[in-house]
Amino acid sequence: MQISTGLLFDRASTQMSNLQNELTRSQAQIASQKQVLQPSDAPDQSAAISRLKSIIGRQDSFASNISTAQTRLSLEDSTLGNANNALVKIKELTIMAANDTLDPASRKAIANEMQAMRDQLLSLANSQDTNGNYIFSGSKTKTPAFQTGADGTVSYQGDQARTEIAVGERTTTAMNRPGPSAFVRVVRPTDDGSSQGIGFFQALDDLIGSVKTYNASNVQRGLEEVDKLSEGVTLAQADVGTNLNVLDQQSSILTDTKLTLKTALSSSEDVDYAGAISKMNLQLTAMQAAQASFSKISQLSLFNYLK
Repeated sequence: MQISTGLLFDRASTQMSNLQNELTRSQAQIASQKQVLQPSDAPDQSAAISRLKSIIGRQDSFASNISTAQTRLSLEDSTLGNANNALVKIKELTIMAANDTLDPASRKAIANEMQAMRDQLLSLANSQDTNGNYIFSGSKTKTPAFQTGADGTVSYQGDQARTEIAVGERTTTAMNRPGPSAFVRVVRPTDDGSSQGIGFFQALDDLIGSVKTYNASNVQRGLEEVDKLSEGVTLAQADVGTNLNVLDQQSSILTDTKLTLKTALSSSEDVDYAGAISKMNLQLTAMQAAQASFSKISQLSLFNYLK
């Protein structure tokens, strides 16, 4: 079998082209710091990288949701804590007012201070977050939770909706609570033996009125109702604390999960510098050898031997 000079030339040329392509690819990998430059290079590996990036993206979204929920719930926690402090102050003032030795002027002064605490509670119940949303209005975030009517009666204007936010693949948490779940109603017995529900602020208004006129039995009843109001706020604050603990735990889980995923992504996507540089040096040596041999082959001709 005879091999022509042209065939040797073509083979050498093809080999040089292949080596050049491999060297170029190695250089591109080092420059981009990536193993896979385009999906067609390694379809399975490229699909795995895309899948890992998608999962990491979801984890980042969950982390952002956790941060948002923590900010909102921390505001609720602080607000409810202040509300409870105001109720404690009202209780202390009520006990002072129940002293039979006080004169009407002193009781009026106490009632005025209680009124200031009551107004502070209404302001707290209508607290807004950094976006101007009312935190106790349910889904009606642009409507004040509690409004005072023309007759002076305070009524709830929000709804009972609770916003659930995803903080994990199968984990959600509520980031708000309707006003009545914190500023609860009390059950008051009536003269006919039945009972009726009294709103949070109505119970306080009745108590303040009883202090002003000094109705001893109603003051005592109001003192008991303040304990129930305080219990409702305390339970709501405890629920907020539980949710914050869950978010802290979920945040730790997400941190560990993201670390594992990013390690896997780095293993699949990032180039091994030492290995890549070593491979490129070998390819460069092969390229130089191919160029040297090509130079020899390109000079071959029968006329070289006819002298």
